[in-house]
Amino acid sequence: MTEPLLKIRDLRIDATVYPPGEAAREIQIVKGVDLDLQRGKVLGLIGESGAGKSTIGLAAMAYGRGGVRITGGQVLVNGRDVLTLRDSGLRRLRGNEVTYVSQSAAASFNPSRRILEQVTEAAILHGKFTRQQAQARAIDLFGKLGLPDPERIGQRYPHQVSGGQLQRCMTALALCPEPDLVVFDEPTTALDVTTQIDVLKAIKDVIALTGVAALYITHDLAVVAQVADDIMVLRHGEMVEHGATDQIINAPRQDYTRALVSVREIRHDEQPPTPTPVLSVDGISARYSGMHDDVLSDINVALSPGQTLAIVGESGSGKSTLARVITGLLPPRSGRIGFDGHDLTPAQRQRPRQDLRQLQMIYQMADVAMNPRQTVETIIGRPLQFYFGLKGRQRRDRVVALLDQIEMGADFLDRYPAELSGGQKQRVCIARALAAEPKLIICDEVTSALDPLVADGILKLLLQLQKDRQVAYLFITHDLATVRAISDSIAVMHRGKVVRYGPKSQVLSPPFDDYTDLLLSSVPEMRPGWLEQVVAHRRIEAGGE
Repeated sequence: MTEPLLKIRDLRIDATVYPPGEAAREIQIVKGVDLDLQRGKVLGLIGESGAGKSTIGLAAMAYGRGGVRITGGQVLVNGRDVLTLRDSGLRRLRGNEVTYVSQSAAASFNPSRRILEQVTEAAILHGKFTRQQAQARAIDLFGKLGLPDPERIGQRYPHQVSGGQLQRCMTALALCPEPDLVVFDEPTTALDVTTQIDVLKAIKDVIALTGVAALYITHDLAVVAQVADDIMVLRHGEMVEHGATDQIINAPRQDYTRALVSVREIRHDEQPPTPTPVLSVDGISARYSGMHDDVLSDINVALSPGQTLAIVGESGSGKSTLARVITGLLPPRSGRIGFDGHDLTPAQRQRPRQDLRQLQMIYQMADVAMNPRQTVETIIGRPLQFYFGLKGRQRRDRVVALLDQIEMGADFLDRYPAELSGGQKQRVCIARALAAEPKLIICDEVTSALDPLVADGILKLLLQLQKDRQVAYLFITHDLATVRAISDSIAVMHRGKVVRYGPKSQVLSPPFDDYTDLLLSSVPEMRPGWLEQVVAHRRIEAGGE
């Protein structure tokens, strides 16, 4: 066998933590991990939030995020230890031999520069291509990744495309310089299930065509089963199990791996709507400034106290835009929104404080939803002070109680967002929303950044809070397994319209319209080969070979 492209031996990574009331101390977050990765192969890194997945991936670029320090071991790329490289060597490595697709494209792109300029920058700076060649390659990648209008989408700014489209642009950015190794850190987290299939197939095809190696970091075993040749399961910075994908999925040897493979399905009995909804959306249409066409057209849905309405659909279908209208961030062009017995003022800035408190939102991108200069205590404590006037010890105690509810605890009080994993950041955002004691929470992909075990716990927590407090959830998601588990009613959106709406049992029962059938058939299954079967079936239905 040839020498591995990536060879890691006894990798140890430390971080400094600052427990409340105690002196700073060092902890080891990666504890002697070994791995080999051959050219043209994909290794999936699986594990709960904080297991060290992303930290190991970034170590392949000799990089420690958020103040972590690589304290021991070797990371060999193309036979040389990148941990010994000086600054000039690291500049040649990053964005050239090794590239990175981050979990949050929204936090990674420069909002003031056009997408094409950013996608081609590394390939041009490293001398891989001329500007014209790099742009041609980027446009080709846009097409392969299923982006609309690949010839012109690069002329847009990051805020002018959907979250899923921007994530695919970032995949193109990583592939443009023709690297030897790509670190994919949750690259499909922001994608709906139908788009995810196209992106996964494109990633898999590009790897096969170019011989590039890949580390694929994810919490979704069904996804990694489609792209990875081998899987390494991590927990608390240590390797739990490592083997071929088929063996990990079908015959896991360790208890923890078996728990990941067979996450318990949450069962939530559908409840009938009450006569008086907490939220009613009546004839809402909306468009963004400068646009001639509506992005929402005649939306009509209702939500009862203590119930969950799931909004599902492809990226760009209008799900998050509907949330923006309800929260007052985008005033509607027509229609009305009723909330708790009265009409909401269209503009958020004109709403009374009571409405602001009782209608909270948890955002999809936790990275850009928190102030990076504030501690966890400050972030969660802000609504406690703003709405309830809590200060000092009283506020701190309430923050600790909320951290306990989201399974984090007082050790996180003095940490900053950069010191948290992706899942931990999202849990802090959930605690911040809960702090306001709202009647309605709009949940925009709140579990998309969480591993299955943690997501399972968060969903159970939300359902328990719903039962105890009769809080209602408008749950925006592309995860249809979650929809089945927690919703009472479902609205399927497509191109700014609701195409199917009703109780869960009705919406998820045949006969289906074509679009709903497409969504349901696109939910990944935890078996290798499923991706190819779905793609082949689509080609047959489309009249292809």
